[in-house]
Amino acid sequence: MKKNSLNQGLTAAKKAKQDEFYTRYVDIQKEVEAYLEFDPDAFRDKVIYCNCDDPFESNFFKYFAAKFNTLGLKRLISTSYDGSPIAGHLTLFPEHNEGAGKRKKPDALAVIIDHVKDEDGGGAANVADVELFLKRNKAARIALKGDGMYPGGDFRSAECVAFLKEADIVVTNPPFSLFREHVAQLVEHGKKFLIIGNTNSITYKDIFPLIKNNGMWLGCTNFNVGMFFEVPDHWGHFHHIDQETGKKIARVSSSCWYTNMDHGRRHQPLSLMTMAENLKFSRNLRGKTTYDRYDNYDAIEVAAYKEIPSDYDGVMGVPITFLDKYNPDQFEIVGTTESNDPNNACRTRVYTSQECRDAYMAIFGKPGVYDLNASGVVNGVKVYKRILIRHRALPHNS
Repeated sequence: MKKNSLNQGLTAAKKAKQDEFYTRYVDIQKEVEAYLEFDPDAFRDKVIYCNCDDPFESNFFKYFAAKFNTLGLKRLISTSYDGSPIAGHLTLFPEHNEGAGKRKKPDALAVIIDHVKDEDGGGAANVADVELFLKRNKAARIALKGDGMYPGGDFRSAECVAFLKEADIVVTNPPFSLFREHVAQLVEHGKKFLIIGNTNSITYKDIFPLIKNNGMWLGCTNFNVGMFFEVPDHWGHFHHIDQETGKKIARVSSSCWYTNMDHGRRHQPLSLMTMAENLKFSRNLRGKTTYDRYDNYDAIEVAAYKEIPSDYDGVMGVPITFLDKYNPDQFEIVGTTESNDPNNACRTRVYTSQECRDAYMAIFGKPGVYDLNASGVVNGVKVYKRILIRHRALPHNS
């Protein structure tokens, strides 16, 4: 399937507020277990809350239920919302079956697990025992009615906020269209979290300050590979069909994990060459005697993280993909070239409306507006999104 077709589908999904992307079990396992390598007790005695996860289908629920004892969890809470469109494959709750096994759209539910034991006498406690426990114990699930403002199971409803208050860590894939609200709620309540979001969220005016001030960072999984998600059968744009499950799988290149839980990867220093070495050996810098400087920021342009000079003490503009390598002990984030950061101290120039019109005419040969203030500009040409950084270990002029 062509990439532009998938991008069009994702754009349409955003406009329509369709949030039916479901995280694969293998991706959850890979990410969570990377934190265990850094701290084996990262989840021990913790209340884990999956607050955007239908327990009928959620791989977050399945993973933490299966690993409940291994991780040493205190409690697992999962809340679904009214009429979840994907429900129906995990038949955990008999009351949601009708005729010939056909499932109706479920009401919102909270499922709470305080222990996982060998329910079926198979000699080991696993997710099959969780299914059996939930079928036998209706008390482990609570119907969610919602309130006057939000429907049942909505993470913003009073019932779900009450669950949030008792949680230690929130782990989920929040609705694509409500990512900012979800993060704001987590920050407001001071919760640890491990969530999935769009990579473009990095430069949002309400997200970037968290990253800049070390209140939120990227997860362990490589930022640049994108992620695969299960999507419902009616989804038109998809990458392939999983041979094991028969489910449609979509690849979203602009998705990544966000967290405020520490992990080893963010403390790995980047090995870098000096400015002179980069100018001599880097393919992108071949023929240059110096790095380009921005016309409107007191910083040099660094087009790839590998070209960050180890001996430059000033501010450098790097691609947002640098954050996948960001070590807060090695670098300081000072801003971004996005228009969402208008008061950046590194900005040296604000273009007038006439200058923006003149630039458009010079480049495209027709009337228009070239918004030079929305990004960094090098030799009169806008550069894509950049994060402004500098070395911590080097002395700075300011």
